[in-house]
Amino acid sequence: MTQDEMKKAAAEAALAYVEAGMIVGIGTGSTANHFIDLLAGIKGKIDGTVASSIASAKRLEGHGIRVMDLNEAGQLSLYVDGADESNEHLHLVKGGGGALTREKIVAGAADKFVCIADDTKLVKVLGKFPLPIEVIPMAQALVAREMVKLGGNPVLREGFTTDNGNIILDIHGMEITDPVTMENRINQIPGVVTNGLFAIRPADVLILGGPDGARTVG
Repeated sequence: MTQDEMKKAAAEAALAYVEAGMIVGIGTGSTANHFIDLLAGIKGKIDGTVASSIASAKRLEGHGIRVMDLNEAGQLSLYVDGADESNEHLHLVKGGGGALTREKIVAGAADKFVCIADDTKLVKVLGKFPLPIEVIPMAQALVAREMVKLGGNPVLREGFTTDNGNIILDIHGMEITDPVTMENRINQIPGVVTNGLFAIRPADVLILGGPDGARTVG
């Protein structure tokens, strides 16, 4: 089974959490795209979706699935999204696609966060995947200096602007042993919009696609 097929297996398993009449929060990225494509098959079952990025909204609308503004939708029952890394506590690193702030907002508005990924994303310690931080442009140098103090090597994501008009610093070389503390600490640096640690509000369920199909953690 290819990595893409493992992602699809995880996405397919997540459909079991979709109930009639729900407004479903939808993430961003290759695994979330599989979920969007599969959701199209049961789109009559749900009342609508809230997308965490312009790209996901376009993909949903392309399938004829209603996309709502989060302020209009209110509290969501379910949020489904992928991850770049997860530990056994379901703390995540997200933001490889650059949509981390909107993903964190939609996840925060959901009663249940179901994370879907292939099983290569499960790690003992977070940080091998560079940690994305969304930064207001004028604060780039300040945030970079502060991240060096925290043991990271910040690299500007060249030629990339977030849906919010900001930049991304990818932080390499960190071993994140206390994700909750680190998430809070980075968010307190002036100019940081948010960072890609999802530990204060981790996933509730992690579905991992592997060679033998999907398995659930949490």
